[in-house]
Amino acid sequence: MSNIFSACHIKKIKLKNRLVVSPMCMYSSEDGFANNWHLVHLGSRAVGGAGLVFTEAIAVSPEARITPYDLGIWKDEHIPKLKEIVQFANSQGVTMGTQLAHAGRKASTSRPWEGGLFLNANSGGWQTVAPSAISFKSENPLPLELDENGLKKIITDFKAAAARALEAGFQVVEIHAAHGYLLHQFLSPLSNKRNDQYGGTFKNRIRFLLEVVKAVKEVWPENLPLFVRISATDWVANGWNEEESVELSKILKEKGVDLIDCSSGGLLPDVKIPVAKGYQVKFAEKIKAEAKIATGAVGLITTTEEAEDILAKNKADLIFMAREFLREPYFALKAARDLEEEISWPPQYERAKRRN
Repeated sequence: MSNIFSACHIKKIKLKNRLVVSPMCMYSSEDGFANNWHLVHLGSRAVGGAGLVFTEAIAVSPEARITPYDLGIWKDEHIPKLKEIVQFANSQGVTMGTQLAHAGRKASTSRPWEGGLFLNANSGGWQTVAPSAISFKSENPLPLELDENGLKKIITDFKAAAARALEAGFQVVEIHAAHGYLLHQFLSPLSNKRNDQYGGTFKNRIRFLLEVVKAVKEVWPENLPLFVRISATDWVANGWNEEESVELSKILKEKGVDLIDCSSGGLLPDVKIPVAKGYQVKFAEKIKAEAKIATGAVGLITTTEEAEDILAKNKADLIFMAREFLREPYFALKAARDLEEEISWPPQYERAKRRN
């Protein structure tokens, strides 16, 4: 059997293959509610045979959104439609996950196709928050530096969001601590200039993420997987780096995290990143080897051959794919044909299983 189509057991969950639909923002919600766009978008990837399908990053509070159109999970009314989506995916033999997120200083912007510009209160925006009063872009207003009450609220928001995710039926939760969003902002010394217990040393900069993990684990069942996505490097001198990512991953493993989803960058604008095929796989490989924790590889992985090679060489445990699943929702079915694997297809599609 190929590596892609070998089952993956994490806690009580059995993934039927190693292909993961990575969280991808759709910016298509009103007041945080999922709708038929999300049902069709995520349902198509479930029909397409991926082992694990993630929703987009899902905001833990209104102010946690990147844009006013982000998916949310900050109130109970959000649960029913999410549950419908999960139930459909499960009916296709697919595990559903969701990614809990807070945008921090990168919040309150217009959608990418509307320019991605900062929104002030008059244009539907809101006050942003961050570990320190440092804006993401020089032209943006300064975010509010979080005080003790603000920190406690965010921890409570993540915990409540995890409880709602469980009620909606999600089987995997991922905490988003990458791409320059709030939890990443605490990790990096470039965005965290605090002089209290949450800033300065490595131990202090990781403290807030660890507190969020602890709070989520208080409501997330021990037998269900918990992932954390990190940016393994800021790609900038004196920023968050690979060695710190390894050390953080060791600690997260001790705290009960099951897998590190290894991405990079996003903290600062206009950073020169050496983007190329599989350019982030080395982070997953390093963290897997040195922290002894399962990892997910992500970043311009577009072919069956690339995915199979990563797994065969034990560089990662799961393959997270984003844009390729936008181009090809049925990538997993295509991969099975490429590898001549005999897998279950939706019965409605059986007549297309063979090429002739």
